Amino acid sequence: MPRSKKGKRSSNKGGRNGVKGGSGASDDDLASDVLSHYSSASESASVLDDSIGAGEPIDEQTAQEETEDKLKQCIDNLMDKSAKTRLAALESLRGAFSSRLLCDFLTERRLTISDCLERSLRKGGGEEQAAAATVCAQLCVQLGGGDESEEGFKILRPVLSAIMIDGCASVAARQSCATALGMCCYVSAAEDGEDLVKSMSHLESVFTTSYPNCEGTLPTPKAGAPKLHSAALHAWALLVTLCPASRLTVLLDLHLLKLQACLESSDVNYRIAVGETIALLVELGRDIDREFEDSDMLCECLKGLATDGNKHRAKNDRRKQRSIFREVLHYIENEDFTEEKIHFGVEGIYIDSWMRRRVYDAFKEVLESGVRHHLQFNPLLRDIFGLGPPLILDSSVKASKISRFEKHLFNSAAFKARTKLRNKVRDKRADVM
Repeated sequence: MPRSKKGKRSSNKGGRNGVKGGSGASDDDLASDVLSHYSSASESASVLDDSIGAGEPIDEQTAQEETEDKLKQCIDNLMDKSAKTRLAALESLRGAFSSRLLCDFLTERRLTISDCLERSLRKGGGEEQAAAATVCAQLCVQLGGGDESEEGFKILRPVLSAIMIDGCASVAARQSCATALGMCCYVSAAEDGEDLVKSMSHLESVFTTSYPNCEGTLPTPKAGAPKLHSAALHAWALLVTLCPASRLTVLLDLHLLKLQACLESSDVNYRIAVGETIALLVELGRDIDREFEDSDMLCECLKGLATDGNKHRAKNDRRKQRSIFREVLHYIENEDFTEEKIHFGVEGIYIDSWMRRRVYDAFKEVLESGVRHHLQFNPLLRDIFGLGPPLILDSSVKASKISRFEKHLFNSAAFKARTKLRNKVRDKRADVM
């Protein structure tokens, strides 16, 4: 799915695909105060609401100024000597970036923030690296798909890749870097495709270590490796949706059979990640070639996983696995995807393909419970999902509702238009891959 540069978006391009306070408080106290100031992403509360004391009359301008002061304090704290203070600042920014749209504020400070995040990634401990990587991804989403986001990605891509492929780094940091690399590249990759190719290659170097050896035997995973492999595979699958048809054909030949062997992995979450990726690859294969055939062996393997009753597996693992693989098998055999509706405000989007599910799940992982807020107000997400400019509704419009049937017709038409556009763009990008 193609992205357009910020300020150059067209109506049909949605288809892709501070000064410290003088109170005398210690740095740690200040960091703690900043952290408590913001609501966590899981609570999905407004930063602006928290910046005004309970029971006080709310003045929007005052709230905005106080919020920006708190954000400036967080950015200052990213350069603090105390690792605890830096980590608290990162967690505060993580909550703020998830629950609010801060593009204008961040655009003026993007280079400062990028430099601070790079420093945390290079010199911080594992926990700090993991938090910094997540904020990197959120920063790219906040800045959108324009030159500013691309500029930040070129600064951060080398260090994100280096940590991800470093076997001595903590697994949590490597996992977070894999997710951030995929998201940042998806949002920010240059039109020439160079960053896309490099990022996919680095991600492949991580999850392909789970592939069977020359004797056909799966390697014994090290502690934490399946989570890392899952993160890298999901990030890679997200970037696959940007590839032109010529590159997709190569990727299908290289990975489909080996991924099928990984369905025998001992880790249920990695098996599920593999199954979802296989379904996506088959969908994309059929998209470029209606005669694309899946193997009978694949269907038999999927049937086994969809009905798995082995007692040596945990009950919850079996239930989750059967649910996902029933969907995968149903799609492989019947080309029928189980549609899902995501509601936000008075709007909604239909997740009606494996590609749209991968894209939505990727943003949901980065933005957490703030994803619905961004779907309502973030131009980047609204562009990607074909929602148009953010709605400005008065009370009478908010009270009315569009019928489910009308929404379904609109989403179906928009999806068909996006598919046609995606195919055209893949053809145009084929020569640069």
